[in-house]
Amino acid sequence: MSDPSSLHPAQRAAALTDAAEREFDVIVIGGGITGVGTALDAVSRGLSVALFEKGDLASGTSSRSGKVFHGGLRYLEQLNFSLVREALTERDLMVDRLCPHLVSPEKFLFPFTRRWERPYIGSGVLLYDLLRLTGTRSVPGHRHLSRRGVLREMPALRTDVTGGVQYYDVRVDDARHTMTVARTAARLGARIVTRAPVVGVLSDAGRVSGVRVRDVDSGDEVTVRGRTVVSATGVWAEDVQSLAGESSISVTAAKGIHLVVPGDRIDSATGMIAKTSDSVFIIRRWFDYWLMGTTDTRWDADRDDPAATQADVDYLLGHANRWLRTPLSSEDVVGVYAGLRPLVSGKGDATAALSRDHAVLEGPSGMFSVVGGKYTTYRIMARDAVDALAGRLGRAVPASVTERLPVLGATGYPALRNQVASLAAESGLPEAAIEHLLGRYGALTTELLDLVADRPALGEPVSGAPGYLAAELHYAAAHEGALTLDDVLVRRTRVFMEAPDRGVSAAQHAADVVGDVLGWDDVRRKEEVERYRVEREADRRAAAVVTDADAARVRRDARGARA
Repeated sequence: MSDPSSLHPAQRAAALTDAAEREFDVIVIGGGITGVGTALDAVSRGLSVALFEKGDLASGTSSRSGKVFHGGLRYLEQLNFSLVREALTERDLMVDRLCPHLVSPEKFLFPFTRRWERPYIGSGVLLYDLLRLTGTRSVPGHRHLSRRGVLREMPALRTDVTGGVQYYDVRVDDARHTMTVARTAARLGARIVTRAPVVGVLSDAGRVSGVRVRDVDSGDEVTVRGRTVVSATGVWAEDVQSLAGESSISVTAAKGIHLVVPGDRIDSATGMIAKTSDSVFIIRRWFDYWLMGTTDTRWDADRDDPAATQADVDYLLGHANRWLRTPLSSEDVVGVYAGLRPLVSGKGDATAALSRDHAVLEGPSGMFSVVGGKYTTYRIMARDAVDALAGRLGRAVPASVTERLPVLGATGYPALRNQVASLAAESGLPEAAIEHLLGRYGALTTELLDLVADRPALGEPVSGAPGYLAAELHYAAAHEGALTLDDVLVRRTRVFMEAPDRGVSAAQHAADVVGDVLGWDDVRRKEEVERYRVEREADRRAAAVVTDADAARVRRDARGARA
């Protein structure tokens, strides 16, 4: 019997066929973290679930976040203690139970330059730790540092600091985590279908009764019946709700960008956070790199295609260079990515319902839109969505169990962590490679080692991206739902943001490995390589202009030249 958690073309086809032939308790629209989290919550309560995503899993905001599970230290200034407590509880759950293989506690330094900052900021960080409800301490607490201690932790920092406080939050590969949650839902019976946009919403006697879905591969449309529908579509929430009639919500897109620089460009053992005039600036560790962000500007162009501009890059470099002794320049930047945050308000009577951090709105009857929130609290948002729709199902629905439900790869992970040396000896791979795999696949690492045992060539580094093994590309196509080079190099791995050429030199090797799994002929392989090259060239050109309008135009022009 095939593994139900393996997302591959045959599974996708079977799920689409099955979806057209039955009625589901819940239809979820959107394959970002909120959508897949809702699918997992619902299916783990015994409900039948189908999820449809118009692109790839996490292809929107959920692959372009700040890549941190955090409690929202800055929300303390807004006196939003309940949000901070909730987010801290979720953060610690990820480390302690739900996905320990996909996360890592990371240090952050808040440097002081004025005498009043220690009592003010220090008390805030103390409260940050005290608001934690969990009894475990996998994520360490804060500590105060003298000026000498600060510069010992971060020699790259300017020397006029007077001290600082260091605390911890948790790094996560957002796209990888989203995909793993989706696979966990699929293992329990949820039907997960990507590249299947919802193009219509069905209604019966004034109540939503299903959706109409288009298969991008074939162009065919299928009708899928559902007792309830959940829209977890972020910046597209207003558009999706409009498919069922007049929308009650208004969504504005705010663009945030992040920069990636090599680890040796900043001499530091810790990340850093500093207040800006309107938000915060953060430098955080990203494996062998540093990630810097973020911006917050309105985006009025195509929401499927946000782009970073030279102005965005200069803005972040300017903030970095206010704190670093050795300035960074655009030549130090190896990766740039942009994502969109949904800024949601209500229309008419819906406004009051949107006053809290996230909301689940019903309208029309049987259709629920999940709006607001943040990545860290996705599980709470999903739980609230299923709690809301349960009343429409006409039967008792068990309470959420996802607080106690580890995702794929978590169970058995601690034991494998203790076997790195023996796994390396048995597989012939370096211990560093085993550590790398464990941090991406957890207990599923043995599946990749089996691949390498069967096909030793898959144990070789990817040409142009030596931080990854060819087996990871194979596994992405065979088990993780990757259908294009973009899926593999942008979301299943993060080659596009870690390689100075954005992964273009890795594309041919990737096309050969993935093509062997997906049955691509030579023409398709060449097309995939060229499409990937054009997309990255469009990224590069956009980052060389100043305005969003120019960025959108040069991206269109780059693609038009290929066409």
